[in-house]
Amino acid sequence: MNRKLLITTKGSVLFIIAVLITACASKKKNLENITSNQERLSNSKIAAIFQVEKQQLSYAWKTVKRKGKLPRSIDKGYRPIDDWTSGFYPGNLWLVYEYTHDQNIKRNAEYATALLEEEKYNTRDHDIGFRIYCSYGNGYRLTQSSHYKDVIIQAAESAIQRYSPKVKAIMSWEPNSDRDWQFPVIIDNMINLELLFAATHATGDSIYYKIAVDHAITTMKNQFRDNYSCSHVVDYDSITGQFRKMDWNNGNNDPSIAVWSRGQSWGLYGYTMMFRETGDKQFLIHAEKIADFILNHPNMPKDMIPYWDYSTPEIPTARDASAAAIMASALMELSGFSPTHSKRYFEAGEKILESLSSSTYLAQSGTNGNFLLKHATGNFVRKSEVDGTLIYADYYFLEALLRYTDIKKMF
Repeated sequence: MNRKLLITTKGSVLFIIAVLITACASKKKNLENITSNQERLSNSKIAAIFQVEKQQLSYAWKTVKRKGKLPRSIDKGYRPIDDWTSGFYPGNLWLVYEYTHDQNIKRNAEYATALLEEEKYNTRDHDIGFRIYCSYGNGYRLTQSSHYKDVIIQAAESAIQRYSPKVKAIMSWEPNSDRDWQFPVIIDNMINLELLFAATHATGDSIYYKIAVDHAITTMKNQFRDNYSCSHVVDYDSITGQFRKMDWNNGNNDPSIAVWSRGQSWGLYGYTMMFRETGDKQFLIHAEKIADFILNHPNMPKDMIPYWDYSTPEIPTARDASAAAIMASALMELSGFSPTHSKRYFEAGEKILESLSSSTYLAQSGTNGNFLLKHATGNFVRKSEVDGTLIYADYYFLEALLRYTDIKKMF
């Protein structure tokens, strides 16, 4: 089955193909900060990567089955089901099943996904999207299980309980007097809007769709600076709905200059998804502006695996492979939508995937704590999961490879 960017409708597929043909006919331009003499990722290389991930997932499976917990990182180990990352391990199983059609992997995916079912009632934070969409969302896409659909609908209903008509956004975390937060919204929340669109597709009820659009527009207006960089956190007045301040919880702890690299990737991914789901060109334009900011940033390394923050006073040594993987997946999808920069975005995403597929970042089977990618950073300032492994880095890398497999033939 093709990835979701290519299966929405026959009309959208024809539109994407037309855009790509036009882009490929244009004069080839060199990319700033992107140079590579490597050949494009071969099908055999991609197959080998999925085989390694299949083995890594299988090694971790024994612990998952014994503990009923799911892997997050080497640093934090196996976490309870309510951890924000719990949806990614079952998501990885589903993505490997999609590529390999291995029935044993499918059975493991079904088992791991079922562990999360009670999370469909979780109204404590916005991360229900990460938990349920990455697990049940992929499961439903690949199996069309009516039970999976029901879980998605209930999870979306739980998610919108955090929506404020005054703010016109979903509250990400709880108010926090120590941080002077009344209604905190984080850029990561853009990803979890995909759960709401899935619920509208499943039910025909537009309420989920409208809330997702409201949240995206509010975030677009208040979370982004004039140069299309974004802060991690924005706080709103819970009574009036008015913007109060930009703040941080990840990235540089100076919110006036912070450009947390994974946050920029979350934004790019989120607004690309918003255009796919709505067809509203303001979201496409915003995604393109974010992409251009990232790709043109002077602190982008040549291999395109970002440091943990683009604008720290002194460039640190810690990279974040998760920021790179999310960015690559978003660029693959955006390349299918952009009418003018299609090839540029494709080549940038391809370069990132080439780097992540090198021995510098890609682990060998049976190593790296059974995770796929090395050199991922969770939270540098808080000294959490620095230059190590992250289950969601692996997830978005696999998703990016699947998207790349679909779209590269068009170039």
